[in-house]
Amino acid sequence: QVQLVESGGGSVQPGGSLRLSCAASGSIFNIARMGWFRQAPGKQRELVATIIWDGGSINYVDPVKGRFTISRDNAKNTVYLQMNSLKREDTAVYFCYLKMGWNDYWGQGTQITVSS
Repeated sequence: QVQLVESGGGSVQPGGSLRLSCAASGSIFNIARMGWFRQAPGKQRELVATIIWDGGSINYVDPVKGRFTISRDNAKNTVYLQMNSLKREDTAVYFCYLKMGWNDYWGQGTQITVSS
């Protein structure tokens, strides 16, 4: 069994910063990819950023490029998302994602609200 525990969500004013963390635990082996998706009210879940565990190749969705930074700690099976210059349109529930073998795993989601 695999657990993904997210932390770091909350409310922030436009232009502010937040850092999300997601720690994977349980039967973890051969992680292929970890990352973050988000889902705003009334919208489909969309990719935010992902990182290949072995090699570190990174992919960002265009709206967050230059503002968000994804990183990982292989030893801790943890992925981070540093979010700077947050905008109102970044408001969403953010979900941690892990791909291991043929299986995809999701965190419970953490709310990010950007509002003045």
